[in-house]
Amino acid sequence: MSTQVEQLETAIKAAIERAHAAGSLSGHIPATIKLERPKDRNHGDYATSIALQLAKPANMIPREVAQIICDQLTGTDGISAVEIAGPGFINITLNRANQAELVTSILKSAHDYGKGSALAGVRINLEFISANPTGPLHLGHTRWAAVGDSLGRVLSAAGAEVIREFYINDRGNQMDLFGASVEAAALGNPIPEDGYQGGYISDLAQQVVASNPSIKTLPEGQRHPAFREAAYAVQLKDQQRVLDSFGTHFDVWFSERSLHDQGAVEHGLEKLRTQGHVFEEEGAIWLRTTDFGDDKDRVLTKSDGSLTYFSSDTAYYINKRERGFDICIYMLGADHHGYVGRLKAIAACAGDDPEYNIHVLIGQLVKIMEGGEEVKLSKRAGTIITLEELVEKVGVDAARYTLIRYPVDTPMVMDIDILKRNTNENPVYYVQYAHARIAAVLRNAGELNISVDIKDFDSSQLTHDRENELLGALAEFPRVVQSAAELRQPHRVARYLEELAGTYHGFYADCRVLPMGEENPSPLHTARLLLCASTKQVIKNGLDLLGVSAPERM
Repeated sequence: MSTQVEQLETAIKAAIERAHAAGSLSGHIPATIKLERPKDRNHGDYATSIALQLAKPANMIPREVAQIICDQLTGTDGISAVEIAGPGFINITLNRANQAELVTSILKSAHDYGKGSALAGVRINLEFISANPTGPLHLGHTRWAAVGDSLGRVLSAAGAEVIREFYINDRGNQMDLFGASVEAAALGNPIPEDGYQGGYISDLAQQVVASNPSIKTLPEGQRHPAFREAAYAVQLKDQQRVLDSFGTHFDVWFSERSLHDQGAVEHGLEKLRTQGHVFEEEGAIWLRTTDFGDDKDRVLTKSDGSLTYFSSDTAYYINKRERGFDICIYMLGADHHGYVGRLKAIAACAGDDPEYNIHVLIGQLVKIMEGGEEVKLSKRAGTIITLEELVEKVGVDAARYTLIRYPVDTPMVMDIDILKRNTNENPVYYVQYAHARIAAVLRNAGELNISVDIKDFDSSQLTHDRENELLGALAEFPRVVQSAAELRQPHRVARYLEELAGTYHGFYADCRVLPMGEENPSPLHTARLLLCASTKQVIKNGLDLLGVSAPERM
């Protein structure tokens, strides 16, 4: 079912095509029509600058082009007025009853309202978190756990096929240090100076020994790897448990080791070699990434024959592409800015388009404040607050919503005290309360036996400016979802929901929804109740995209 905006875009494009056919307008016919919602509703329901875009190719002034388009639009079903403003902007006012039909569209589409096809046919690999299995997930991982999961939901809503992937950094010296730390704790020895010092290490040691008491008596050469692998399995399982409880689920848990065990690194090297960007110098094998904007060429194999981390990065990207993904999205931490250029260079060296096939997002740091002070210490990890501890403080909904509602490229502050308050100052409460408030209104309508059935909806009843404003806000939801997907910015959904909640509260204050006293229910009451129901549906759909619940009662 096409949205109201899509219908209007189609009408404008058809008007331009008719003008071309009539010979009153020359030049190209645009593939897309950009519409905006004017801040001042006296300027109509929608505005477009398409006349300014078409003027130069047509060798005309913009207002002349705008007049031609307006003439063609006059009399179009659903449009009540078309006006020219400024240098050639076209302001369009919709027929009120026609605009109100959006209520029917939303309620019939239900949970599918807002979904689109902008990314239909596109297979996307979405990699986020990608932590070492050497400790609890911390606050930095928490931001990606929320944002990455929400981005996956938004991309799917835009029609893409999305695979959420967790890259397990289970290879290298850190794994050995982790195993040695758990082993030392189990044997009652001091933790290695460069090992892992958190209190969780003792917990892991106890779990490992409890499941395999004889592990402590193994010969030293066998004991080291046994502790490492056993602790790895326990810690990874704990990370999966915590993420599941946070509402974040992965389709694939990809082991870095597997790249090396299955020959993917050598395969990737050969593929890059065939592309002509691999060279040897001073006994080492290099990838000439400077050909594609990287600040320096990168070593794949050192002169001693050992592989670099970069060799894993190249093999992993090629592996993703060979699994059939069109776009590979990497969500990396604040200390990974240097990876953007090298990852894009890998794509280019592999013969891909680095502006399309790969997208790298860098997430900035999160600071937690409580009682006016920054919270830095963790009960389990010893240094930084963990995902689990944050959830214990504020709950899943507040944590997820707050982490998602800010652009990821900006540092953010979470105030625990605000997130515990049931006030409008708390954004997640503000949005959830709007949903619960509508649910209460609809329950009250049921108790009064007022019809809330679509078949009894009379769109001509909705003529109030507040109703029109709310309808306009609801019509924007599909465009918000599409832009959030295309720009990789799920925070747009959260901010939209906050604006929608405010618009609804304004409508509710000025438009009586339920009859007063002995007043008999009227078609206006039913129309407004159905407008409430459609608003409730959109809020729920938006919260679903954030992985946040939509409570019926608060």
